Amino acid sequence: MSIDLTREQTAFAQAVASFCAKEAGTRAQRDALTEHGKHTHNQALYDKMAELGWLGAIISEEHGGAGGSTVDLCILLEESAKAMAPIGGIGPTLITGAAYEKFGTPTQKETVLGGIVAGRSYSISMSEPEAGSDVGNLSCRAEKTDTGWLINGQKTWCSNAHFADRILLVARTGRSGAGGATQGGRAGGKHEGLTMFDVPADVEGLNIVGIDTMGGKEVNDLYFTDCALPEDAVVGVEGQGWSQLMTGLNIERLILAAMMLGTAQRAFEDTLDFITQRKQFGRPVGTFQALRHRIADLATEIECGRLLVYHVARLVDENPTKLFPREASMAKLKLTETAKKVALEGMQMMGGYGYATEFDMEKHVRTTLVSSIYGGTNEIQRDIIGKTYGL
Repeated sequence: MSIDLTREQTAFAQAVASFCAKEAGTRAQRDALTEHGKHTHNQALYDKMAELGWLGAIISEEHGGAGGSTVDLCILLEESAKAMAPIGGIGPTLITGAAYEKFGTPTQKETVLGGIVAGRSYSISMSEPEAGSDVGNLSCRAEKTDTGWLINGQKTWCSNAHFADRILLVARTGRSGAGGATQGGRAGGKHEGLTMFDVPADVEGLNIVGIDTMGGKEVNDLYFTDCALPEDAVVGVEGQGWSQLMTGLNIERLILAAMMLGTAQRAFEDTLDFITQRKQFGRPVGTFQALRHRIADLATEIECGRLLVYHVARLVDENPTKLFPREASMAKLKLTETAKKVALEGMQMMGGYGYATEFDMEKHVRTTLVSSIYGGTNEIQRDIIGKTYGL
C-alpha cells in the first residue's frame, strides 16, 4: 500500500492482513469456511473480527465502535478482500448501518449499530422485478393500519437477507405525479412517497427465497404478504426515503470501490505469481514482452484506483455532511472496471489454468463481473458523473 497512512493505520492494515492470512490464507481453509465456495460468508470468522473490534471501525464510540475514519474503513475492506476472507456480509451491513446512523431512532441505532460491532449482519432492500436502476418505480407497498404498517409486494436481489438479522426495506407509502428527479438528490415525482422501514428478518409474513447465481448463495427474493410492522418501524421520515438514500451514496460507493480494490490487487498478485513460475519455450512466460506490458498496464491502473479511493475517503472524512456524487461514482466505476479487467487479463495470461477451479482466478472473474452491476450499474454511474458536468 503506497498511499500516505498514519503509523496506526499502517499497523491496522498489517494486522488485518496477518489475521486473514492465518484464518483464511490457504485454499483449503477457504473451502472449509465456505463449503467449497457455496457460501460467501462465514459467521465464525466474522465473529472473530468482531471480537477484535474491527467491524466497528467506523461506528461511533457511543454505540461501542472505534469511531474511526472512512480511510480506516477502506483499509479494512481492501485488506480483507485482498485476502479473500469469506465475510460477504460486511459490505451490505455497513451500507445499511450508515442509513440507521443518519436517520434511525435512538433505539434503532442502539440495536443496529451495536449489532454491527457485535458481528450481526444486515441487508438493504430496494430493487424489484420492475425497479432496478429505476428505483423510483418500485411498487412494494406499505399501508398504514391502526397498529402500524402492513407490507405487501416483492423485492429482489437482496444481498445476504438469508443470514441477516434485520432488513432495511424501501417501500412505497404514497405516490405523487409522474416524472423523476435527478440522481443528484432532490426528491420529486415518482421518487416521492418512498419510506424506509426496519424489518426483522424473521418477521411473520416475510418469505426469503434464494436466487442461484454464479457466485453461490448471495442474493434473494423477498415476498411480503400482509407483513405487519409496528408504527415505530419507520426509519427517518415517512415519504423521504429517496432523499435519505441519496445521502448514503458516498459510503455505499466507497465500500464497493474499496472491496474491488482489494480484489483487483489479489487477482494481480495471483497472476504475477503464476507467470513468474510458469515456463514455456525455456523461460518464465512473464518475461515475454506481451505479458510484461500487460502487467505494467494493470499495475498502473490499480495504483490509480487506489489513489482515487483514498482521496475520496479523505474528502468524506473532511466533509462528513457533504455529498460527493461525482467522486464517489468515479471511485465505484473505476475500481469495478479495473478489477474486472485485471481478473479477465489474469485469466488470459494464465491460459487454461486461469479457467480451472483449481486456481482462484475463475473466482476473481465471477466476483468482479457482478461488481459493475450491483450498487448502481456502471452505466448509471457514468450518467451521474455526466450530470455533474451539466450534461
